[in-house]
Amino acid sequence: MANTTYIPVIGTIVNISRGNDCCSQMMSVRTETGIINFTIRAETLVIDSRQLRSGMQVAAFYDSSLPVPMIFPPQYQAQIVTVIGRNENVMLNFFDRNLVASDGSLRLNLSRNTIIKTVNGQSVTCNLGNRFLLVYYTITTASIPPQTTPRKIILFC
Repeated sequence: MANTTYIPVIGTIVNISRGNDCCSQMMSVRTETGIINFTIRAETLVIDSRQLRSGMQVAAFYDSSLPVPMIFPPQYQAQIVTVIGRNENVMLNFFDRNLVASDGSLRLNLSRNTIIKTVNGQSVTCNLGNRFLLVYYTITTASIPPQTTPRKIILFC
């Protein structure tokens, strides 16, 4: 994960159809800039193993280092897909020991109510610093960097 660049695409699922084989699907997502198609394969990590359906708000992450076909609408291979709530933001980033994102765009303030799990749903008993985290949050402060108390954090081990 350290050598890849995951780009998020946030939007609403408008269609899911069978892919080229029994273990793949095509997902069309309506974003602010138009429709983007994603291939979902057996290797695609769907957070919380949610059944994806039309109308769901999702964040689909693709690896920008992988080749993509030059077609319209764009089509990417989804690496991670997660369902997000209304007015919710999501960020996948490396957070340092002070829980500041590697690009300085967000600082995390944990609370007792923050749900913290590993990708496979296990409890987390270690320090979250210096790790890749998928963070779900709603509001941030106007400070630099912006700060938030996340609703949920998924730890990538």
